[in-house]
Amino acid sequence: MDVSASGLIAQRIRMTAIASNLANITSTRNENGELKPYDPRFVKFQEDNTIGPNGSAGVFVREIARDELPPIRKYVPFHPDADEQGFINLPRINLVTEFTDAIESGRSYEANLGAMDITKSMANQSLRIIT
Repeated sequence: MDVSASGLIAQRIRMTAIASNLANITSTRNENGELKPYDPRFVKFQEDNTIGPNGSAGVFVREIARDELPPIRKYVPFHPDADEQGFINLPRINLVTEFTDAIESGRSYEANLGAMDITKSMANQSLRIIT
């Protein structure tokens, strides 16, 4: 159960990062209001091999990193944040990649839920055998 629970937590954090990237796909300013595009986030997982109190291991979020690739320059002359040449800087976020990552994360979340259900079912069957 602990392994699946750690997977659920990790995938929820990953989905939050993906949602943040999608919400800021057209942001020309960062979270401080500076004229610098949003830095996309991505989650780095790490395996946890330590055996916990219940004899289990799992996964945890090692880091929520920022992708600091150069921004995409787009010609939008009437945008309020356009420079003298009429260009704005947008974050380098690929919509297709983000959607693919979201689907993968959602399926991993569902797989962890399924594993938890099976574990609960096995525990209940074990209790029935004992009694």
